[in-house]
Formats: sequence, C-alpha cells, structure tokens
Amino acid sequence: MTDRHVKVLILGSGPAGLSAALYAARAELAPVVLTGMQLGGQAALTFTIENYPGFPTGVGGPELGELFQKQAENFGAQVEFDTAHEVDFSKRPYKVMTDSGEYKADTVIISTGADPNHLNIPGEVELTGRGVSYCATCDGWFFKEKKVVIVGGGDSALEEGLFITRYASSVTVIHRRDEFRAGAILQKRAKEHPKMNFILDTVVTEAVGSDKLKALKLKNVKTGAETTFETDGLFIFIGHTPNTQMFAGKLEMSELGYIKVNNKMETNVPGVFAAGEVADPHFRQVITSAGMGAAAAIQATRFLEASTVPYGESS
Repeated sequence: MTDRHVKVLILGSGPAGLSAALYAARAELAPVVLTGMQLGGQAALTFTIENYPGFPTGVGGPELGELFQKQAENFGAQVEFDTAHEVDFSKRPYKVMTDSGEYKADTVIISTGADPNHLNIPGEVELTGRGVSYCATCDGWFFKEKKVVIVGGGDSALEEGLFITRYASSVTVIHRRDEFRAGAILQKRAKEHPKMNFILDTVVTEAVGSDKLKALKLKNVKTGAETTFETDGLFIFIGHTPNTQMFAGKLEMSELGYIKVNNKMETNVPGVFAAGEVADPHFRQVITSAGMGAAAAIQATRFLEASTVPYGESS
C-alpha cells in the first residue's frame, strides 16, 4: 500500500479503536484500523479482566481483544498491521503516514492508548528483560518459585501482583504512599493472599545487578532510611503516558499530554476524534474506552453525513 483513501481511519486497536471500528463498520463506512505496535492495546496484556459486562467469571485480555476484532471485521472493518508515524491535519482529506505508505482519510479516530511509566532509576533500562518488567502476563511465567517485587498502588499493581502469585514464591508490593488507590475488593484479596507482602511509604531508588536483577535499593519517604531488598524480579505499574507525541502542535492537549475532547469525542480539528486512554487520564477502564470508541464512531458518522465535502475530494 502506497496511497489509499478511506472514509474512516482508526489509529490503534485497543478496546476504543475496535469498538469504533464496529460502529463505523455497521454504518457501512468501511473503516480501516491501523493496529500500532500492540494488537488489542494494553488490555491484551492483562491476564484476566473481571469487570467487563457479559463475562461473569472474567475473560482473558487477549481473548476479549480477539472477540472485539472478529466482531468488527464481521461487519466490514479492515484491520491492518501497520503503525502511523506522522499526520497532517491541515486540510481534508487528512494525511496519515505509516510504515507502509500514506493514507488519506475523511475522518480520523485516534485511539493510540498509553504506555507504562518508568521509575527512571539507575539499572532500570539495563535490566529490563533481565528481571525488570512492565507486563506480568508476558513475563510472570519466568519467575516460578522466585521472589518478585511489584511497584505501584493502583488496580493494575494489585491485579498483576495477584496474577504473579501463581508462579512466584512471594510477591512484595512496594508503594510510595501509606495507602493504596486500588479498589476495596482487590485490596482485600491481595491482603488476604498468603504469598503477598507489603512495604509502604517507600520508593525504589536503584535496580542492582549485572547480567540479571539481584536486589533493589529502597528508601523510606518519611524516615529517609535506606535498605537493600533482594529479589529476582521487579514489575512496575505506576501509571501510563499517552501516546500522543505525533499530535503535538496539531491537536489541543492537556498539560499531561492527553488529547482534549468534548463530550462527543471531538478534538479541536473538525473530523478528528479521540477515544480511550489517549484522551482519558481518569477512568482508564476497558468499558469506558469501548464506550468512548463507540461515541467517536457515531459522531464521525454524523460528521460525514453533514459534511459539505464529498467523499474523495479535498476541502
């Protein structure tokens, strides 16, 4: 593919992108989804999703993403394993440059999601893949009968920590505050698990090791006391940064880098919409991302119906 014109181009294949694809496809707009680097988005890296309606016993993240994709494709959406790296929103049709060529799109729905934050401590980069990880589903199996540390205090930290208990001999959760932000049910489950331990009011200041992680240097934020904690694995779950770098200067964004949208998922550029974690620093749930994607596609459909520029022509 070197040059292709589409009505609806969707950037990202997580819950927001694939839900948008479903709704746009049902409107017979033949949407094209560019998967980006991770098919299914961050949700596909979660072992079990227990709070998505319709699955009383939970559903695997990869499985849910596959179901989203199949449903969208059944109605005519096309999923392309391609990544966008530059956009031009100066006039319609909008231009999106990808690894395989250039798309011209009458509307664009941005659902590029967010990536996990790093601690930015000595040894973190060097030991990534050698004991340091950001994905329990990806790497948990490698820590059978080993000691693992989780850094974070939200839902993701405790969910992934509980998942790793099926492999590790012990899971220690380190959090910089004196209480967790995770939901009450998750906290109860984690605190009652025999393999889980907790160190509060503490931050990790260094990952120690040469060929693999051996220990962590810790500092108590209240007393200033420094200690060394031996461990085989470090899993980091301290939030995410939205994937909006290519839209800098082209769309209005918040101070944290999230794309600003109104209640119709519209950006400040007519015909360009954003949905999911790329525009949501607050809820960051599969169900809210899916809802935002559906709303973006509905509004894109209405935009095209009301547009004075016929499909295939420039403004």
